[in-house]
Amino acid sequence: MSGLGKGILAASIARILKTHGYKVAPIKFDGYLNVDCGTMNPFRHGEVFVLDDGGEVDMDFGTYERFLNTSITSKSSITGGKIFRLLLDKERKGEYLGRDVQMVPHLTSEIKERVKDVGEESKADIVLVEVGGTVGDIENGYFIEAMRQLSLDEDTLFIQLTYVPSLSPGEQKTKPTQHANRLIRSLGVKPEIVMCREQEPLSKEAREKIALFCDVPQENVFDDPMVPTVYALPQMLEKQDFYNSIAKRFHLRKTKVPVGIWNRMVKRIIRPSKRKLRVGIVGKYTAVKDAYVSVKEAIVHASAANNVFSEVVFVESTEIEKQGTKLLSNLDAIIVPGGFGKRGIEGKIAAIRHARKNKIPFLGLCLGLQMMVIEYARDVCGLEGANSGEIDKATPYQVIALLPEQMRIEEKGGTMRLGSYPCEVKPDSRAFACYKKKLIHERHRHRWEVNPQYVEQLEGAGLVISGKSPNKGIVEMVEWQESFGIGTQAHPELKSRLEDPAPLFVGVIKAALERRKEKKKKLEKKE
Repeated sequence: MSGLGKGILAASIARILKTHGYKVAPIKFDGYLNVDCGTMNPFRHGEVFVLDDGGEVDMDFGTYERFLNTSITSKSSITGGKIFRLLLDKERKGEYLGRDVQMVPHLTSEIKERVKDVGEESKADIVLVEVGGTVGDIENGYFIEAMRQLSLDEDTLFIQLTYVPSLSPGEQKTKPTQHANRLIRSLGVKPEIVMCREQEPLSKEAREKIALFCDVPQENVFDDPMVPTVYALPQMLEKQDFYNSIAKRFHLRKTKVPVGIWNRMVKRIIRPSKRKLRVGIVGKYTAVKDAYVSVKEAIVHASAANNVFSEVVFVESTEIEKQGTKLLSNLDAIIVPGGFGKRGIEGKIAAIRHARKNKIPFLGLCLGLQMMVIEYARDVCGLEGANSGEIDKATPYQVIALLPEQMRIEEKGGTMRLGSYPCEVKPDSRAFACYKKKLIHERHRHRWEVNPQYVEQLEGAGLVISGKSPNKGIVEMVEWQESFGIGTQAHPELKSRLEDPAPLFVGVIKAALERRKEKKKKLEKKE
């Protein structure tokens, strides 16, 4: 069933297999007919995750990368639209030799080949496939059929994730799971492991019923419990000997690879130090928290690295336009993430001005950098009415503009700045202090850039251009001189992992800690 956390469970299983020394290639299938997630509204779909190769994919891929601490290619993302387009392109080229093209065997064969190709190209020991949606939906029926066929050719294990509701404490109902299992079996798929999401720990009676009616051993019925942090789920599954069930089925080794950093970071998240921060995310999609999953997780990673607990406070930028910056009171750091369109833009600019004038540690991501430049152009350079050409085409000072080569792009999702791009970081800058190296690579998702015509004027007024692309000299990072305030045209949150936190996020959390210490010292002196 959708919404049960299949992505987190799949990532946890992949993590467990990795800790035992196996290379895992995750694949996610989504039934929607979009070719990718690039044109989807965050309000409907949540965050669009971008890969190094420019693939715009489901946010579950962010979970995979964060758990595996590795980069995934867009070949691992299979959508209904992508498969149907591939099939129809082949038909138009005459590759089916005049045959009538059908769901079976042509569509299912394409899916099977795609799954096999991912495994072979990545040289993986195990391919782990997450089937999106709900069993019984028309959107994923053909994909489940493809997986059934694949199991005839490859050594395949099916895992059913199910929900076990409680009508009242101690009264768990297994009937929905039994019916779901019966439906899956009618499709020719036999789950060998059943994972149970519940409101309370799975009772002995419920486990016995599920084992009996779903035809699995009791030791293959597992709790997928509520955890204090998603990063603790692999440990929770390990405590239930989950790996042993997979190892027994596939004849895998029992040896384990040391995972000290992961365990230490998880421990810090669950039991953080007494130090606390309040970090504000000023966005325009805050009604849907999934729109900023990677930003939120990057804060978690950076906080664990600094051994501090950070409370994330979501602030809707349109509300700042109505109520003012009082909504930003008591924040230790402010982050303005990416987004599209003009709604809420002035609220973001007001938040940035508030951070700059009050020397609150600030981090601007993509649109956040652009708003940072606009704020500086207006308030410091005196360019009244400065704006982005995306927001106001009639602005007298278009400090954010399209570069000439980008004006030719017409197809949605065809942006030239998509995926990983290099950046040369200026020595002696705050950005360099964060990254500790001159050449970095971060992921992008945008078309609009800092207008080169205004760079000299911005620098002359005191704005530091701390990062540029090596070849074209495009502005990649800017920062304030007076306090910690960095804007990046990239999305560093997309590469942040628990074992390798994003440097700029670590930097802004560290700066917030230092600012809080200084405020405490001043208060003590007054007393």
